Amino acid sequence: MNLLLLNLIILIYLLATVYLGYRGWRSTKGSEDYMVAGRKSHPYVMAMSYGATFISTSAIVGFGGTAGLFGMGLLWLTFLNIFVGIFIAFVFFGKRTRRMGHNLQAMTFPEFLGRRFNSQFIQAFSGVVIFLGMPLYAAVVLIGAARFLETTLAISFEMALLTFSIIVAAYVIWGGLKGVMYTDAMQGTIMLVGMVFLLIMTYSHLGGITTAHQALTDLAPLVPANLAAMGHMGWTVMPTLGSAWWWTLVSTIVLGVGIGVLAMPQLVVRFMTVRSNRELNRGVLIGGFFILMMTGVAFDVGALSNVFFVQQDGVIAIAAAAGNADSIIPLYINAAMPEWFVYIFMLTLLAAGMSTLSSQIHTQGTAIGRDIYENLKKEANSRDRATLLVTRVGVIIAIIIAVTLGYLLPESIIARGTAIFFGLCASAFLSTYAAAVFWKRATRQGAIASLITGTFASIFWLVFVHKSEATALGISKMIIGRDLLITQMPWPVVDPIVVAFPLAFVVMVVVSLATKPPEEDEVEKCFKGIE
Repeated sequence: MNLLLLNLIILIYLLATVYLGYRGWRSTKGSEDYMVAGRKSHPYVMAMSYGATFISTSAIVGFGGTAGLFGMGLLWLTFLNIFVGIFIAFVFFGKRTRRMGHNLQAMTFPEFLGRRFNSQFIQAFSGVVIFLGMPLYAAVVLIGAARFLETTLAISFEMALLTFSIIVAAYVIWGGLKGVMYTDAMQGTIMLVGMVFLLIMTYSHLGGITTAHQALTDLAPLVPANLAAMGHMGWTVMPTLGSAWWWTLVSTIVLGVGIGVLAMPQLVVRFMTVRSNRELNRGVLIGGFFILMMTGVAFDVGALSNVFFVQQDGVIAIAAAAGNADSIIPLYINAAMPEWFVYIFMLTLLAAGMSTLSSQIHTQGTAIGRDIYENLKKEANSRDRATLLVTRVGVIIAIIIAVTLGYLLPESIIARGTAIFFGLCASAFLSTYAAAVFWKRATRQGAIASLITGTFASIFWLVFVHKSEATALGISKMIIGRDLLITQMPWPVVDPIVVAFPLAFVVMVVVSLATKPPEEDEVEKCFKGIE
């Protein structure tokens, strides 16, 4: 496939993206359209937007590469993504969130929590957590897309990063959530087709399913000595129970991302974009199949890339990638697949990156415009043009921060950065969110205490206890004179979510029971129409 044809494919894709962004702009008349797509989304559009927002280049490139390091154990994350991130999220949380969001006329996740507990503080604090915490996640999505563009098009990483971010920012600023969801649906469809092709071609290249998996099992003796000492036993078995490698896989990657998805602001708001529960029921099957094909294929292929690299170069995947797990999938695609597929897969990653990044910066923009700026105004107006302007400025600020971090962050950061943000969302928001939609006895004081406890417990653990971040940040060393506050195993490899989320949950229950119950009429207004 020559350069002319490649440019033609990219041009058609970008023109389609611009057109869908234009449609979103034309149909956006006010804040409700910009922030919750007018609450009239088609079930396919909603489900594909949810899935495409959920699955990004960080899942395909970052976690695919991490599977090349950890092996098939990452498929437990696929199970949680489908069971928790789709089934439980849509059936149990989604239906209540949709109804309650309509009752409260909420347009963002922080506003949903703030109105449920009648607290401006909750809305503003949640908005600040999102705006300050999400840039890391947005940056790693940018890095994932830029790394593949760098490898495939032979352009500089810096140029790939900048070009990609400008395109996404353009249609989010003008099209709002309608533009984001329209493009998400198209991009999700492209992603699905690309991953189906990748799965088929990988097994075909490695001699079939049985042969490929047996070959991967036989690579166990090639596990590097330093990883074996940490509990790595091969790419088709789980690490040694309780080992450092096991704790990293289970607590940080599987639980951190698998549970954290329930409280992701950019995903929760999707539930408030549909008319009725009927759309959510339809979305379960669409979303479940999409997540299976996205994460299941990425993790499967990432692990199996070890077989390819050993057969071709005599080294495992992480060695072929010179120690950078983020480069494993791009290297594998470019080395193992025919040229025409490389370009098709590039389009898949463009779609994956754009769909997630657009939702991230839209969420950050609404956090500034709706949850902080308008929340602090004495007289809020949901159709105030100033709010939309501030929101669009927030989008610009968000993309600038993400691009800056993209240039500064180290290698092999994609999966880790994603896990940090998912874990932070679970620790900060999940207890409050669950209590908001399921527990009428939950109080404002309990929600505030839980929100603050989960947020700062997670940050404390990252800064002083969890080895990966604490040693890199150096704050613990500067304050207490040593890298880690707690050095006894397994605590340095236990993810913050394992400590912060249960603590926030206990605080929510205890403080709520110890304080005055909310007014009955307020609670009934929130739960009206919810069985």
